[in-house]
Amino acid sequence: MASQTPSKSIAQDYSYAEPEIQQFVKDFSKLIQDEALTPQTDPNTKVINFRQPLDLQKYLDVEIDEEPVSREKLLELGRRVIDGSVVSGHPRFFNQLYSGIDPYSLFGAWLAEVLNCNVHTYEVAPVMVVLENYIFKKLSSIIGYQDGEGVFCPGGSFCNIMAIHLAKLKYDPTLKQKGVFSIQPMVLLTSEDAHYSIAKGANFLGFGTDSIIKVKTDDKGRVKPDDLENKIQQCKQNKTTPVMFMATCGTTVLGAYDDLEGVADVCQRHNVWMHVDAAWGGGVMLSDKLKHLTKGVERSDSVAWNIHKMSGAGIQCSALVVKEKGFLEKCNAYRAEYLFQPDKLYDTEYDIGDRTVQCGRKNDVLKVWLMWKGRGDKAMAARVEKAFDNAKYLTEKVRSTEGFRLVLPEYQCTNISFWYIPPRLRGKEETPEWWQEVAKIAPNIKARMMLKGSMMIGYQPMSTKGLVNFFRVIVGNPICEKSDMDFIVEEIVRLGDTV
Repeated sequence: MASQTPSKSIAQDYSYAEPEIQQFVKDFSKLIQDEALTPQTDPNTKVINFRQPLDLQKYLDVEIDEEPVSREKLLELGRRVIDGSVVSGHPRFFNQLYSGIDPYSLFGAWLAEVLNCNVHTYEVAPVMVVLENYIFKKLSSIIGYQDGEGVFCPGGSFCNIMAIHLAKLKYDPTLKQKGVFSIQPMVLLTSEDAHYSIAKGANFLGFGTDSIIKVKTDDKGRVKPDDLENKIQQCKQNKTTPVMFMATCGTTVLGAYDDLEGVADVCQRHNVWMHVDAAWGGGVMLSDKLKHLTKGVERSDSVAWNIHKMSGAGIQCSALVVKEKGFLEKCNAYRAEYLFQPDKLYDTEYDIGDRTVQCGRKNDVLKVWLMWKGRGDKAMAARVEKAFDNAKYLTEKVRSTEGFRLVLPEYQCTNISFWYIPPRLRGKEETPEWWQEVAKIAPNIKARMMLKGSMMIGYQPMSTKGLVNFFRVIVGNPICEKSDMDFIVEEIVRLGDTV
């Protein structure tokens, strides 16, 4: 069946009222349910059917021709897309800071795609504007901001870049017109273990990466407030202006939570914008048992929080929450006449597009609101708490199993990092050469697990601590049980004993 036949008008071929289009929607909905959603919860299925890039390109038949393919062919290509993709909702996927999408968030994602609206004015996105205002009021309250606001951004990195932008204009509002070269050099401070997005932001916004000052961390990866104080003093002596410090709640590798109270004391003393990158670890603020990890977050000026990570909303749901109501618009508004007319039939405060540097913006709020509405506060907290319980179990499993060595004795978040020492390296003197051999183990085992498709776990070195390649397991999927934690250790032994 062709995608368009000569006997049909163009309008008919695009109409959802047409029986053939309705059948196609039913067919691809069934395909998604049967081949993408249901199998991903089965631990006996593969996490990935790995193919090399050129093989995958051929398998997908990527070339687009002048003539259309049939709808049957499109469905077959959909099957191949599913077959060639990583199953992030699989109980053995521990590779990234996200896992499978919450079913209620999936409902929101599908609705968002069907409605296909740009979230900039109440005129074209009334439901989304109302919901976004509510969600940011709720997030502000959870953080501890009295009258905050926010905006959904295209990723946590963009949230952090936006925070740099806000900090710059808080320091000197005239920079909106004059630019960053009109004053003495500005610098940005963050911990040596912080996310690399601050470097991207410094480059993107014209600061340059030389403007970044790295602050030392302790042996657990937490920033040292006394070194932050020293670094700010040095900046002033060097006639540079420190405008922002980016603290972290849940660092990408070790999962460390910075001492926000100590950081806030320093930032307030020097009038430096305090931004908290809680993209990964912000979910603990939903739990009365765990929110102590973010003590002092209410003293910050802005927070980045990826609700698609620990809380399981669909990618992406990246919230930038700002303490000062109205400041986003003050920094970003240009009042485009074709969008933001002042004489509309409704309160134009609901035209929120000028809160961000974007014009076109994805409708992410439905994924968050429907998920949260369907779960309630208690279940949202329980999901996070279960991940922490599983992570604690895995830590003890690793600690007690021969051949495994934890990078840290304890972890603040659900990032569990460790080395696997195969039998041939055990009991030998731990020389630099020995460690270089250990560095080869994780990449080798990772390759084996991907080819087998049994599991996915990340690995990396950590140059700031002088550490060679180690495994980093991210525990977050609520369908995971203790048996899945056992599987991690057992599978690494199976794959790695002969490495």
